[in-house]
Amino acid sequence: MRVLSTRLGKIRGLDNADALSFLGLRYGEPPTGSQRFLAPIKSSGWRDILDATHFPNRSMQNEGGLSLRSFVPGNVSEDCLFLNITTSALTGKLKPVMVWIHGGGFIGGSANEYDTQVLSQQGDMVVVSLNFRVGTLGFLDLSSHGDAYQGSACNGLRDIILALQWVRDNIDEYGGDPQNITLAGQSSGATKVLALLGAPEAEGLFHKAIANSATCAYHAAQDQSEKIAEKLDINRADVLPALLSMTAQEIVDLELRYRITVDGTVVTRPTFEAIQDRGNRGVPLLTGSNLNEGTLYTRGLDSGQDHYSEFNISLASEMLCGQSPDNYLAALKETYPHASPGRFHELVWNDMFRRTVLEAAELSTAAGPGGWLYRFDLPANLPRFKNYGASHASEMAFTFNTIAKPSSHALTFHDPYDPIVRQIAEQWASRIIQFCKSGQPNAEALEHWPKYNRASRDCLLIDERLKIISDPDLTHRQLWSR
Repeated sequence: MRVLSTRLGKIRGLDNADALSFLGLRYGEPPTGSQRFLAPIKSSGWRDILDATHFPNRSMQNEGGLSLRSFVPGNVSEDCLFLNITTSALTGKLKPVMVWIHGGGFIGGSANEYDTQVLSQQGDMVVVSLNFRVGTLGFLDLSSHGDAYQGSACNGLRDIILALQWVRDNIDEYGGDPQNITLAGQSSGATKVLALLGAPEAEGLFHKAIANSATCAYHAAQDQSEKIAEKLDINRADVLPALLSMTAQEIVDLELRYRITVDGTVVTRPTFEAIQDRGNRGVPLLTGSNLNEGTLYTRGLDSGQDHYSEFNISLASEMLCGQSPDNYLAALKETYPHASPGRFHELVWNDMFRRTVLEAAELSTAAGPGGWLYRFDLPANLPRFKNYGASHASEMAFTFNTIAKPSSHALTFHDPYDPIVRQIAEQWASRIIQFCKSGQPNAEALEHWPKYNRASRDCLLIDERLKIISDPDLTHRQLWSR
């Protein structure tokens, strides 16, 4: 145990020999009661010694779904505005900071799923992971119900902005440099990272960005009051009072779906437009996706499901930022005429993530700060995931290098005792660390990784070794432009 005196109060954390962890620091007041659906409020300090040795509440969500985890620490609660800090040391020169935004399809997930100790130790850095509102409590557009609810469609993003302000104001006491912050995330968390490039309140709160398997913010906020009124069998005018009187679990059980939207209050510009408009005021971006993203959703099975056809259209439209996907889907079928329903569905998932990250990297380089593109190809080699290949989220154990800690509670698709897996995890985490330190992923001991640009289209391929290849996406780029 370690007790630290801070400007907010004394705090007791975990001394893990090679890193110190402080779990469950409140950055926002409980968004409950009359504060439900409103912007978060900055938390104050504490009087007694704060026990920061246990994982905090996770956001309200239903367990299960696509999750492959049997257990995640922390209770689910509407009172969820907490962050976790891991630092390699409290003294000495201030260290680079990575702030991590979890995925979960906008309706689930948690900071508590991640083990940040190895990355913090290996990189001599501070890693902060955030819990924030998700689903209906985090992304329901209630702007038509009064001025107080303007921006409610992006409350989950406002939570993240508040957490970034907390980090700016307090992270130096945990050994972190508030002038060297990298905002990073995976899947829907990566989408939030890119969306915050178009959020004026977030500007200046982070200096670099990492987006693993992101989609793009482009869609206008959508009022779902009529849908909720129908579900609850009430008049539209009664929707807000009903939502304020329901339990958090009843709200989650509405099972509404969400995406990050350009609501005009919090996010004012689509992602790609924001990257271009910010120019050199933007931030360096490291981004990429996995070779077999879609196997997480098909479980690697060839057989189709009833929703695949409609879902393919929705995913392809998302990939094309709302444009008609008809030509793309037809061209994909022509290119892969013998693909089973399951494999075809996987291809659409792959392309949705791939086009977004490729475009974001290319635009970041053209705008000035620089964009670096990777593709993770190393197939899963644990028996449980033998049909998954390099699936969605399978690179996370490499990003945090929890491969080096087989006892970790973090999910892995790969055998942590395999020497090749261990070597690649060490090398990939080194790239992440270097980017967090300097804003570019190169160092003397690493093969030079050029910025991604329209001329050369250099991409880092992560397989049994790391290598630079040119334009691995040529075939599919041609399909996207049909």
